[in-house]
Amino acid sequence: MKKFVTILFILIINFSYCQTKDPSTNSTTIGFELDALPYITGGYYGSVWVGHNHFRYRAVIAKAETPDFILEDGFTNNEIKAYAAIVDYFFKPDLKGWWIGTGLEYWDASIQTDAEINTVEYNNTVFTLGGGYVWKFYKNFYLNPWVAGHLRIAGDKDVIVDQKTFETKLFIPEVSLKLGWHF
Repeated sequence: MKKFVTILFILIINFSYCQTKDPSTNSTTIGFELDALPYITGGYYGSVWVGHNHFRYRAVIAKAETPDFILEDGFTNNEIKAYAAIVDYFFKPDLKGWWIGTGLEYWDASIQTDAEINTVEYNNTVFTLGGGYVWKFYKNFYLNPWVAGHLRIAGDKDVIVDQKTFETKLFIPEVSLKLGWHF
């Protein structure tokens, strides 16, 4: 994790020296986003990004609690901490409008049964594909409604908790709304 943060910091510093004030001139810009869904479930989300022309490179850290009504019967307190590296492509060069993106995520998670006797940790590596629309509504602030699909490509499939088996899903859809700002 420390290497990931160090590399991200170096990239942001390097790209920030290329920045100009007008992002519509195909320059490099940096920004950050907050996502509503993890906050609604009792978690958090933060991403920092570097954008140039049609591309945006994002580093994400998030924590989300899966609502019990979504979990298999007999399980509770499914907490997922996610770390992601994502590349987005915008159809316009000024990083607004429609975009598609892909990347890899590492999910470090834990779960309990309804009896809450033991907490078991599990992890997955996830391939993500998504898209959305960036609407710049005031100066450098923007809204970003988006949708994504997460495909488990490695990690734990069956997790034994208090003699019950929790099966991690192969595919998880997601939809949310982000609020962002860029320099």
